[in-house]
Amino acid sequence: MIMDAIRKEETKSIVIIGGGIAGVTCAETLSALCPDQNILLLTASPLIKAVTNFRKVSRALETFDVEEKPMAAMEEDCPNVQVIHVVVSKLDGEKHEVHTEDNQIFKYKKLCICTGGKPKIIARDNPYVIGIRDTESVQDFQKRLTNARRIAVVGNGGIATELVYEIQGCQVLWAIKDDSISCTFVDAGAAQFFLPQLVAAKEKLEQPVKRLKYTTGAFKVSRVTSDTLGGALGPDWSAGLDLSGSKQESHNVHVEYKVEVAQILTQEQFKLTGKCAEKFIDKREKAQLPSGSGILDDRWPVYIELTNGKIYGCDFIVSATGVVPNSAAVVENNKFGLSEDGGIKVNNKMQTSVMDVYAAGDVCTATWEPAPHWLQMRLWSQARQMGAYAAKCIIADMHNEDVQMDFCFELFAHVTKFFNYKVVLLGRYNAQDLGSDHELLLRVTKGQEYVKAVMKDGRMHGAILIGETDLEETFENLILNQMDLSVYGEDLLNPNIDIEDYFD
Repeated sequence: MIMDAIRKEETKSIVIIGGGIAGVTCAETLSALCPDQNILLLTASPLIKAVTNFRKVSRALETFDVEEKPMAAMEEDCPNVQVIHVVVSKLDGEKHEVHTEDNQIFKYKKLCICTGGKPKIIARDNPYVIGIRDTESVQDFQKRLTNARRIAVVGNGGIATELVYEIQGCQVLWAIKDDSISCTFVDAGAAQFFLPQLVAAKEKLEQPVKRLKYTTGAFKVSRVTSDTLGGALGPDWSAGLDLSGSKQESHNVHVEYKVEVAQILTQEQFKLTGKCAEKFIDKREKAQLPSGSGILDDRWPVYIELTNGKIYGCDFIVSATGVVPNSAAVVENNKFGLSEDGGIKVNNKMQTSVMDVYAAGDVCTATWEPAPHWLQMRLWSQARQMGAYAAKCIIADMHNEDVQMDFCFELFAHVTKFFNYKVVLLGRYNAQDLGSDHELLLRVTKGQEYVKAVMKDGRMHGAILIGETDLEETFENLILNQMDLSVYGEDLLNPNIDIEDYFD
């Protein structure tokens, strides 16, 4: 068979790899700030992730939705941006060339890598184990869930937390390596505040049920390799989705704490062990069951054995153990500085160690000296911020100008929703790197709000706000201006004192 001839394209001023939140934001910002430059966006999926309904909640906090659009929509909105559906196979940093799997070569003057992250999937080749990262994987999950009686969710981050709450009509085993739920984002106290929501019946919201279905014209969404991923899911990705199993029940969640997966067994392998599987006990049955009861449960297609020795049968397993930077295709044979987890190191101008190459979003690791109350987390909010800032840095470099670091890197600020509660994280919200000589101020109203202020030397360094507290802007200012609050003591969180007005 004669191989296709290598096709070379004209040199583009700026090439961006990745059609997720960081890449699309970078392209949109470049298009707006330099409409005379020709910009090329290479995406592994025909659907790109566009930020919509953007709103500033406070100086540092922002909310937005993520909408998947066909490539043509971006070209229509940004006339100087060309979008091509293609999979990048390698980068030649010295020649300023991007090579693709269909033998195209794109030359660039400036390049921004926004290839995001990829799931850390346990037993990646096991047909009963799936990861959730992009639209295609969510569609696969929905399809499997329809006929499922029981699933196992492994992981304790944002996607795992949202999944466990949203799933109905299906038993859920939640296996976490920590001693409290959702600890990637919140502390043990906040986890206790959330726990009643695992057993409470969900309120039926008056909103349309969302099925992930998109029309992409002549394009066919397919994976070229297992590492070819669409853009990451955006905020509130599960809201309104029909995540129902085959049973007529609401929540039935059992949490196994401080465990990891020891092994995954087929039905035949489980029978050979001669061991008993744990019976998944409904809350109403638990009081009637003798202590230590187990049964030889061979009705399941797959079994998961945990490091505490317990074995559970289930229909399939969701691996939600986080992501690692998706950098493999571009780092080979290039002199990138890499972090321990494979992230491409960037300086405070989002520049990598390879000439004229920038990186933004989940694929990169910030190596600059961070502001006292900022830290990097691989979140949609930071992907958007980094994409926009990288665009400004590229333009400044092309014009030999300096650029001031964006304010968003002064304070870590993230707003999301867990268990149907608004959750705001500010600064060193879990006392990260503050040492042991800090103190916590707490205000908890069961079922309504959880407020935690992280204090050190009389000054606020971080906060967790759960519920409709209306304190985010006030706490944001207190963290940034580092006012000495020693005189207020515990009255800082006194519900009878309107501190929003006091510190306005």
